Amino acid sequence: MNEFFDALETRTCDQRETEQMAALPAQIAHAQRHSAAFAEILKGVDAASIKSRAALARLPVTRKGELLERQKASRAQGGDAFGGFAALVRGPAMSRVFASPGPIYEPEGAARDYWRTGRALFAAGFRAGELVHNSFSYHMTPGAFILESGAHAVGCTVFPAGTGQTEQQLEAIVDLKPTAYTGTPSFLRILLEKAREAGTDIGSITKASVGGEACPPSLTAWFKTQGLDVYQTYATADLGLVAYETPAREGLVLDEGVIVEIVRPGTGDPVPEGEVGELVVTTLNAAYPLIRFGTGDLSAVLGGTCPTGRTAQRIKGWMGRADQTTKVRGMFVHASQVADIARRFPQVHKARLVISGEMANDQMCLHVEASDADDSLRGQIETAVRDITKLRSAVQLVQPGSLPNDGKVIEDARSYQ
Repeated sequence: MNEFFDALETRTCDQRETEQMAALPAQIAHAQRHSAAFAEILKGVDAASIKSRAALARLPVTRKGELLERQKASRAQGGDAFGGFAALVRGPAMSRVFASPGPIYEPEGAARDYWRTGRALFAAGFRAGELVHNSFSYHMTPGAFILESGAHAVGCTVFPAGTGQTEQQLEAIVDLKPTAYTGTPSFLRILLEKAREAGTDIGSITKASVGGEACPPSLTAWFKTQGLDVYQTYATADLGLVAYETPAREGLVLDEGVIVEIVRPGTGDPVPEGEVGELVVTTLNAAYPLIRFGTGDLSAVLGGTCPTGRTAQRIKGWMGRADQTTKVRGMFVHASQVADIARRFPQVHKARLVISGEMANDQMCLHVEASDADDSLRGQIETAVRDITKLRSAVQLVQPGSLPNDGKVIEDARSYQ
């Protein structure tokens, strides 16, 4: 049995990097020509010069909030519902349109396995001829279609179960005997527990690809006790597949159709390998050419390659949200402001704003990793905090490498009791 979805998965690391960097200038030029939003965002950028990660890192990050605001502004003026981000036009090239909370509207291209999830399902053990019970929602949002298209790419047949109607779903599983499940891990657990309560045998399902929410190792282990091998798929409505779990259970392997960076939250600055930061993705999808799209999710790069033989870079998986905006003494404080403070001082390696105290008695302390630190530097940083946030804060100088590696730039430690 073939162990890999295609030959791309086993390219050498150098070959993959060379080929992706070679494709990058054309993708950026395509976005500038066919996406009105990126024509504006990347105005003045010489696409031909963006052929390395260092060059890519100089481009602005576009976060989901900005995409939503551009869509709203365009719709308010009677314009493009996609805010100028899609490079498709309605017709045969655009098979469907979806709505995610916001609402954010996403196009689906007509290409086979448009979302590229076939790779993730193959790694989870899905094979041609099997029946997949798909419990992602088929209503407005793209989740069900993202996984259905991948199942079809592998050669599977799909039962479109959708969400809810647990008793009817159990009946269908008994009658049809699917071997695989796609959906959220929480609904899979509900199905298993309801089946046990009812004395219903749904043991035909032996594997699953889950997403849409966290699936911690403890839950994966519980599924194993129920006779299921469960693997995580990390995909979004904007980007399609980003990363997927393999039988090695060592992080998530990046998809072949994306270029991923980990940046310090609130900035576009890449962090060193292993440090937690925001996942920023550039997709090589010509239909929806998102360049440096900030997912808002925290993760970190794992060193080395997957023991299964897949050679793409790996990430640790979902580690929280990068948007750490909070309100202090009636004023919003953003992660980008903490980054602006740190940039003013070359001695500063990293900064973390800790907010403590009880309600109506907020206290701020900026913990700063710095070399050659002294009281003069502390005073200068205190002044910078006031200039940028309009709030007073204590400053604590700490040794480089002593702050937690959890991606937090703002830590809200206040008591709300």
